[in-house]
Amino acid sequence: MDPFDSSPQETSPQVRKGGVERSTEPDALTVGAPVDLSCDECGAPVSWSPGDRALRCGHCGCLTEVEVDEVDVEERPLSEASDAARGFGLEVRLLACEVCQARVTFDGATISRSCPFCGSPGVLDQEASRNALRPESLIPLEVGKDLVEANFKAWARGLWFRPNALKRVKVGSAVGVYVPAWAFDARVHAKWTAQSGTYYWVTESYTARVNGKTQHRTRRVRKVRWRSSRGERRDDHDDVLVFASKGVDRDMAGELGPYSTDALVPYSPEFLAGWRAEEYQIDLLDGWDLGRETIRVRQRELCARDVPGDTYRSLRVRNEFSDVRWKLMLLPMWSVTYRLGGKSYAVLVHGETGKVAGKAPYSWAKVGLAVLVVAGAALAAAALSR
Repeated sequence: MDPFDSSPQETSPQVRKGGVERSTEPDALTVGAPVDLSCDECGAPVSWSPGDRALRCGHCGCLTEVEVDEVDVEERPLSEASDAARGFGLEVRLLACEVCQARVTFDGATISRSCPFCGSPGVLDQEASRNALRPESLIPLEVGKDLVEANFKAWARGLWFRPNALKRVKVGSAVGVYVPAWAFDARVHAKWTAQSGTYYWVTESYTARVNGKTQHRTRRVRKVRWRSSRGERRDDHDDVLVFASKGVDRDMAGELGPYSTDALVPYSPEFLAGWRAEEYQIDLLDGWDLGRETIRVRQRELCARDVPGDTYRSLRVRNEFSDVRWKLMLLPMWSVTYRLGGKSYAVLVHGETGKVAGKAPYSWAKVGLAVLVVAGAALAAAALSR
């Protein structure tokens, strides 16, 4: 079965409700007991279909609705990680990449054993950790493979100074994957001190030589009057995102833009059926270190806005954090690779919006030609101005 194929196998399949069974015993949740992901009609494996927003049977095309628990997504205090559920709740194994350190799940139907992020064949088949924290929530994959390929082509056509061959390149591989991320909430009481500056103007006299003669002139000069300032403020930071992946390029993932955390649903293993999911490689405390630094940067910007006057210097901020809470979520994206000029390049596609971010080679011939054109235009303009 191809999990990327969202085309219906029946003319008008009926959507069933609650076709998969899962244990509701509390101890089963803590050890990651697997759910039964098989079709009610024929017993064949089912997988999450982004286009149908349901589980689709790869054999008979029957659709099964995923029932989402009517509960709020839980956010836990930083001190209560030991109480969280463990494991993915699926019988899965992992591909542990020796190059980028990603640990990505796969099922028995997966043929490719290369890393979905860097494309390296240097992967090890390992058992998934049953002690890893289970995600509290996820955003279901919304974008299918057809849209991924269309958006990739549009992205390639829109790049400047790239080889013409890029516009004709085809996607080498496209893997839908859920990427782990920590989301932190925190209250911050910030106290700041700074030198605030107010602009004022003075008239200065100066001399200048004009046609061999000395002339006395005046000019207006801007000065700054400095004084000490201090203040404090209280802010709530919500869903500060920290990717817990080592396989995903952080800068590239940041270019994809934000995710709609309002679309989060409580974690359910059914959404992972037929797709990859990365096990987090940045643990909770390390993730909080990164999240706290992000909050500090934001808090400094907020305090800077409070400094009176026209400018400031020597800003110092002291933050007190309280009510720190976290949740572990899975965010959908596509990892795409393509080859051009004998090299492989990585591209990411947002699993909600379809936005593309990636790497592509430059055509240095086009860059050189553009430089010559700009230089020629500059020389022509200088000649005309004489």
